[in-house]
Amino acid sequence: MQQASSVHAVDQRLPNGQLAVLGLQHVLVMYAGAVAVPLIVGRALQLSPEQVAMLISADLFCCGLVTLIQSWGATQWFGIRLPVMMGVTFAAVSPMVAMANSLPGMVGAQTIFGAVIGAGIVSILIAPFVSRMLRFFPPVVTGTIILVIGISLMRVGINWVFGNPFGPTAPNVVNPEHVKWLADVAALANSGAVPAAPKGLALAASLPNPKYAPLAGVGIAALVLISILLIAKYAKGFIANIAVLLGIVIGAIVATGMGIMNFDKVAKAGWFDVIMPFQFGMPIFDPILILTMTLVMIVVMIESTGMFLALGEMTGKEVTRQDLARGLRTDGLGTLIGGIFNTFPYTSFSQNVGLVGVTGVKSRFVCVAGGLIMVALGLFPKMAALVESLPAVVLGGAGLVMFGMVAATGVRILASVDFQRNRNNLFVVAISISIGMIPLVAPSFKQWMLRDIHPLIESGILLASISAVLLNGFFNGGNADLAATKVAALQADGGL
Repeated sequence: MQQASSVHAVDQRLPNGQLAVLGLQHVLVMYAGAVAVPLIVGRALQLSPEQVAMLISADLFCCGLVTLIQSWGATQWFGIRLPVMMGVTFAAVSPMVAMANSLPGMVGAQTIFGAVIGAGIVSILIAPFVSRMLRFFPPVVTGTIILVIGISLMRVGINWVFGNPFGPTAPNVVNPEHVKWLADVAALANSGAVPAAPKGLALAASLPNPKYAPLAGVGIAALVLISILLIAKYAKGFIANIAVLLGIVIGAIVATGMGIMNFDKVAKAGWFDVIMPFQFGMPIFDPILILTMTLVMIVVMIESTGMFLALGEMTGKEVTRQDLARGLRTDGLGTLIGGIFNTFPYTSFSQNVGLVGVTGVKSRFVCVAGGLIMVALGLFPKMAALVESLPAVVLGGAGLVMFGMVAATGVRILASVDFQRNRNNLFVVAISISIGMIPLVAPSFKQWMLRDIHPLIESGILLASISAVLLNGFFNGGNADLAATKVAALQADGGL
């Protein structure tokens, strides 16, 4: 008995039944956030439904694999050995969507995976030094960055509800009468009766598109949103924590009843499949894109550092500099594994830290069990096909909550910043948010700039991050309160 009592709560092995139930809780809490990123990037790449489903399977598989490394530990170099679940970071979405828009299809996927692999390798190498950079990322910086991440992602959720502004769901379509007239003129031009049309002449879209913002779809999105709000208000404990997931389930059931959602893809998908590396072909390594993704990973690892320190206090286990290095190195290793296995950058999901506080269970083996469940889900293609089959309007209702909460988290962190005695913090926030909005409001601002630097400047998140760090250094000298940084990391419950 004395030997058992000497085991720290973090290292306590619970009965298998409890591990399975508590591990499943962790999986359900993070599931909606975990599958959102492959859905966003896969559709931005214009991949087929089968390829998007493969991205989802790879994501779930890697979530589980990297969670096992982080919570269980792997050699003396990897794994912080705390109750941590790993998932794809939202911070990388904006740069990856920008890459996808410029290079859609398989080539774009290969380029993204090359950037992810490169950033993962660099992150592993710089992990021991990241904790020393904490002073450059006080709450005024991290809060601003997270706010811009949330605002940037809101566009995705809104487009899921109403339709993408380009393509089949664009708000307006070309008038068929105008198309016929132009075809007749082109025929006359071929006969020499009239001058040929100028090169590049295109008809403007002028007719409202019935596929844009249909009332039935908007109604389903509203139902999902209302369901999430009601569950969050009236449910308690664990049920309240999975309000977004339950809202998606309710929306899917209603969409199926209305004939908007079907299960043909689920029926065609296999029961079991192994995730293989480089299924989209060999990665393409672009130095500028690797640098872009590395900057994102530095921001992500700064957040992880604060979260690890706060989690150490929550569990009563001291987190040493060597522990931090192992945990951050695992963020980099997870990103490297993600790029190899056709998925994206990984980080520690902080909403699961909140679940540790709710349940009071500090054992890291609960997250080990959650990791095993995630690996199993990744080997189950029908689950990925089911997620891919969800109509965009169902995801839109949930996206408004998920991405809006990311922005609200930034606001909450900024609420702890001292603006009264240090008015210069206002300049840091105001200017950085404004600069971060440039790619959203004026996406063509870079058209006369060197194309080589486009990947660095077409992400509002990166622009805001660079601006906030530089302005904070200019006004505040790069001084940060470690305790405030830990509090800010715990508040960042969007799995950033």
